Amino acid sequence: MTDPTLLVGLGGVAGALARHLVGERVEEATYDTLAVNVLGSFLLGVLVSVPVGSDLLLLAGTGFCGAFTTFSSFAYETVRLAEGGYGRRAVQNAVVNLVGALVAVWLGSLVAGAV
Repeated sequence: MTDPTLLVGLGGVAGALARHLVGERVEEATYDTLAVNVLGSFLLGVLVSVPVGSDLLLLAGTGFCGAFTTFSSFAYETVRLAEGGYGRRAVQNAVVNLVGALVAVWLGSLVAGAV
């Protein structure tokens, strides 16, 4: 087994870089956060539903998905919308991120189970 700290760190570097690239490609801040949260949740749903080794789970699940998804950005953007007078949009952002991520984990586990 490889050092768990190294695996999480390497996965985290890759996840952070991927997150940055998505942010550069998607113009609207709340949409890039939604995209990475849903995609990362889907990937994590797949990873935890198929028999992968603990090394891969640390690298891709904890490391990559942990750095790629971004709960802090989601929370910040939601608060900024509310403070900016966009209460309805803030609630929509919160609901869509939460429901989207939960559905993505569920779909990822279904896809993994079908393989």
